[in-house]
Amino acid sequence: MGVVERDIDDLPKNPANYTALTPLGFLERAALVHPTRKSLIHGSVSYTWQQTYRRCRQMASALTKRGVTFGSTAAVIAPNIPAMYEAHFGVPMSGAALNAVNIRLNAQTIAFLLGHSQAALIMVDQECFSLAEEALKIMADETKGKFKPPILIVIADENSTEYENFLETGDPYFAWKRPEDEWHSITLGYTSGTTASPKGVVLHHRGAYLMALSNAVVWGMNEGDVYLWTLPMFHCNGWCFTWTLAALCGTNICLRQVTAKAVYSAIANLGVTHFCAAPVVLNTIVNAPKNETILPLPHVIHVMTAGAAPPPSVLSAMSQQGFKVTHTYGLSETYGPSTICAWKPEWDSLPPEAQARLNARQGVRYLALEGLDIVNTQNMKPVPSDGKTVGEIVFKGNAVMKGYLKNPKANEEAFSNGWFHSGDLGVKHPDGYIEIKDRSKDIIISGGENISSVEVENVLYQHSAIFEVSVVARPDEQWGESPCAFVMLKPNVDASDKVRLAEDIMKFSRSKMPKYWVPKSVVFGQLPKTATGKIQKNLLRAKAKEMGPVKKSRL
Repeated sequence: MGVVERDIDDLPKNPANYTALTPLGFLERAALVHPTRKSLIHGSVSYTWQQTYRRCRQMASALTKRGVTFGSTAAVIAPNIPAMYEAHFGVPMSGAALNAVNIRLNAQTIAFLLGHSQAALIMVDQECFSLAEEALKIMADETKGKFKPPILIVIADENSTEYENFLETGDPYFAWKRPEDEWHSITLGYTSGTTASPKGVVLHHRGAYLMALSNAVVWGMNEGDVYLWTLPMFHCNGWCFTWTLAALCGTNICLRQVTAKAVYSAIANLGVTHFCAAPVVLNTIVNAPKNETILPLPHVIHVMTAGAAPPPSVLSAMSQQGFKVTHTYGLSETYGPSTICAWKPEWDSLPPEAQARLNARQGVRYLALEGLDIVNTQNMKPVPSDGKTVGEIVFKGNAVMKGYLKNPKANEEAFSNGWFHSGDLGVKHPDGYIEIKDRSKDIIISGGENISSVEVENVLYQHSAIFEVSVVARPDEQWGESPCAFVMLKPNVDASDKVRLAEDIMKFSRSKMPKYWVPKSVVFGQLPKTATGKIQKNLLRAKAKEMGPVKKSRL
């Protein structure tokens, strides 16, 4: 009897040829390949990759001894300190999911998400202790003992006895296990929504692995690069760069507070090669006082920006100072950045203004993303690549979340028609690059015409007196809505005559944009922001509404 040949696709998986993908193995490899290389530097504290691997295994072991394992959630409330980085490996090594909490949320919101996720353990930085304590009291009152109160571990920058004692209870050689299924949850993050109940975004090991490697490839990073943590690790797990740095055996420079002076100091003294930041941080860097900078830069500094559409003027200023900026775009639901404005060599010969304009686009899909398009939401058909027709940006693939925790209705809406719906509106250019025009809720409809607040802001950023600006809709007696500009002036601007300044801004606007785009009202002051630097337009819209409608007599 002869041997029956199997079909080419009939060969089975086995333990020798198939393993579930997880970024946790990057840390094990880094400790093997570069055991003595610096993994983390934070002030006077530093660790090697071998030490970090041991500390993360100790954390996983200590968590497991306390019953925090598969099916559990462990929360961390801390800024960019070593313990936060360690938790990105230690918590999932125990089998639990990490919830890195936004430290700028109020106690009420933190209480909601701790209760919603049923956190079994919380590690909290000493600086955030009172916030966590208040949140736990609120949670206890609201849940009325429905589940066991979480274990609380206090951490701090140096000599944190409680946190170190917690690690000491764990085994530095703990035999952590890879997930049997790469669909297993690795992290839980909450959207910085405007409602009292943010949505819990659940991410899996497969997506984290693929996105961590995609970060390195699309950005052209090299082994041993030195990365400055200007981006909060609690925001989309630091856009997955927590795991990317382990894959590259690089060095993490932790930064508790982000200032232009601290950024330039790290570049000068610690050899920083890369950092990520929202456009608002870039704006702070390019407008820093000369005595806080180190220009010209000692070497090329690569910067990745996302979180909001960066004004071309800011991109141009960064380029002129020697920073090489890569523009990306994504959401919490897509592991952070999942599109990139991939730079084309032929753009090198273009004028700086044209380069900045092209780099302000959101670009093309990441390597780990299988589908990206802009569609007409009425029929889900792709919009033409004309750079004019507006549609919704949609995603598909491994770089999309598992779903929202305990929220089937939101999942049904988000995943309708086989795509993840971003809620962002954009256009598709003839070269296939996408460009955001606005959030659907941020479009201003004036006299029946749609106005992109982003495009108005991009023009206003060119005004010499404006440091930051956000444009929202204000009720208008004649047009229904009209643009209202909230402006923060540069520090050196004489703000004594705000009426004259407002008139000057409007005059400037009339010379640069269509008449119906021109803001009919200008408000000066600080702009409210989220922890990741996004301007909170919902609060500005509420303020504009409180101001009442623009009268017909006004220009």
